[in-house]
Amino acid sequence: MFGKKYWGFILLFIFINIHLLSAQQTLTLKDAIQTAVNNYGTIKAKASYADASKTSVTQAKRDYLPNLNLSAQQDYGTINGQNGPLYGFGGLAASSSGQPLPDQNWNAAFGALYLTNINWDFFAFGRAKEKIRTAQAVATRDNNDWQQEIFQQEVKVAAAYLNLLAAQKLTLSYQKNLNRADTFRHVVVTRVKNGLAPGVDSSQANAEVSSAKIQLTRAVDFEQTQANQLAVLMGVPAQSFALDTFFVARVPAIMNDTAALSNHPILQWYKSRVLLSDEQAKYFKTFNFPVFSLVGVLQTRGSGFDATYSAQHLDAYSQAYWDGIKPTRTNYLIGLGISWNFTQTLRISQQVKSQKQISKGLQAEYDLADQQLHAQLALSETRIQNALDNYNEVPVQVKAASDAFLQKTVLYRNGLTNLVDVTQALYVLVRAETDRDIAYSNVWQALLLKASASGDFNLFAKEL
Repeated sequence: MFGKKYWGFILLFIFINIHLLSAQQTLTLKDAIQTAVNNYGTIKAKASYADASKTSVTQAKRDYLPNLNLSAQQDYGTINGQNGPLYGFGGLAASSSGQPLPDQNWNAAFGALYLTNINWDFFAFGRAKEKIRTAQAVATRDNNDWQQEIFQQEVKVAAAYLNLLAAQKLTLSYQKNLNRADTFRHVVVTRVKNGLAPGVDSSQANAEVSSAKIQLTRAVDFEQTQANQLAVLMGVPAQSFALDTFFVARVPAIMNDTAALSNHPILQWYKSRVLLSDEQAKYFKTFNFPVFSLVGVLQTRGSGFDATYSAQHLDAYSQAYWDGIKPTRTNYLIGLGISWNFTQTLRISQQVKSQKQISKGLQAEYDLADQQLHAQLALSETRIQNALDNYNEVPVQVKAASDAFLQKTVLYRNGLTNLVDVTQALYVLVRAETDRDIAYSNVWQALLLKASASGDFNLFAKEL
């Protein structure tokens, strides 16, 4: 009866674990990259900046339109006039007008002003066009900044994914190492109990088991660190991931493709910064020239004071609201003007000179980035070859180490060797297995480095 309950608990435990494993979906590298592109804060921020710059282009185009102002006001007050000079600093003075009277009076009526004004700087030697081109250059720069951020994020997520995959494989290797050490400890303890081995062997075997546990704990800690880094790059809460291990079990089929380095997203961003600075210098130059303006005004006024209102006819006004606000007099004005600040050229020349120096500095940054990417591309070719060499060599290393460990274990069981030789063989086997796990990942890391250097992430993505 007890046996049936025992097996029932075992079957229930297995069923629960199978259910949990199936519930945790496998995270593919493509899904991880897409999640990062959709969630990562910096990418979303730069996407918003790019959209804002596109909107600024439309604004720059509309800035060329003439200014059209409509105004209407209705007032109530007196119109005492006085001969004498007057200047309204800051527009703070009243513009009341009327006959100058010998004494102050408080006759008041309604008045109104209706105004339409148009002001158009229709020609400024290409200033409007250069402003639009500068806004377009800003939009191009921000869009390229967004694209290079996506590219760099793709590379970072892929690298973090491969690091986590290697960490998980290392954890499995150290778990196997712990299982081997624990199994062999039972062999050693049995031989010691039977008097076939010295008692110190059991102590040494226990020490090896403890060392294997410590190594496993370190591997688990490293795996958790890599999982946390991947979660941060994906913009999701920290968690454990079930990764796709299929693609790293093989070598990428195509390793010789190379994209044009001039199309690298990072270089495109650096180039757009130089072009923007050049456009800004051209835009600043247009301020050296005059501006031709066209103006037009249509003004209608109403007043409760009659045309005969004077010192002799102080009663010639009406305080009725409609009498004061209805339009009675209209004036229009059309004008063509030119304005040119001669001293502006002294200031603008220095601003243009400064902007050209900025362009020169940005070009130096572009050249440096181009040089670094060429060096990185050359290094990636070397790393690919070295990774492939190690990939082809590790199976030989693992088989030799496994055979040596098996041989030393058998010899020890038959009393033909000591525990030190077995322990040394175990170390060699652990190193071979960890080299194998790292070598498999390094091939893909080398291909990722090449994709990063060439600026074409598809070199890596199409091999998944």
